[in-house]
Amino acid sequence: MTALLASVRSDDEAFAAAQAGAELIDLKEPNEGALGGLSVPEIRAIARHLRAHYPVKPISATIGDVPADELDEIAMRVIEVSDAGIDYVKVGVAPGPAARRCLDELATLPAAVVPVLLCDGGVDDTLVAHAASLGFVGVMFDTAGKDGSTLFDHVDAHTLARWLSMTRERGAMSGIAGSLGWAQLAQIRTLAPDVAGFRTALCVDGRRSSLDPQRVAQWADALHRPIGEIVRSSSAASDAGLSGSVSVRV
Repeated sequence: MTALLASVRSDDEAFAAAQAGAELIDLKEPNEGALGGLSVPEIRAIARHLRAHYPVKPISATIGDVPADELDEIAMRVIEVSDAGIDYVKVGVAPGPAARRCLDELATLPAAVVPVLLCDGGVDDTLVAHAASLGFVGVMFDTAGKDGSTLFDHVDAHTLARWLSMTRERGAMSGIAGSLGWAQLAQIRTLAPDVAGFRTALCVDGRRSSLDPQRVAQWADALHRPIGEIVRSSSAASDAGLSGSVSVRV
């Protein structure tokens, strides 16, 4: 079963997502970029409050959008976020000359890091294999851009399946995100990643607007129900006005 990761920006959104069925609560600030980060005090306060009611529900948080070559800044933010009381620290890694070195540095840090490989510019098998070999708790595949394209516009499903397999073979959690919407539900279900992450499709009107618990519940249901019911799930979402231009950004 694919777990639903809901990206939230506040205490209220965190509780709404948890109550609506999201398995993982991901703390981020969409106004600050693709992987924009909340302040450490905000992360700590939300995590403490959420844990009082959902003690075993996993919580992740991003460190913010930091270039892969700024290793000292990345390391400092990873430790600060990890110490704020969350389970996983998400770090975006764009392909390029610094990507491999950044992954090597992340693997040495005393934190449960989940590198998020940003696929907009293309990611090759060697970088994915290297990330999978470093012992991370998980690896996610995402996009940084907000141009309306999805992860599947940058990486074909066959390649994604191979990358997810590489990740799982090393015992790590596998995940996808990146402007995914109802049109990609069947592909998500076929790939069956451990985690699928969402923001925009869970919101009232775009990724910067308020999270809608009903949408969270509908996505959780669509990811978890038997494969033969996908069409009915998509139809229900369409009837509720959640298809078409709706997309997901984590």
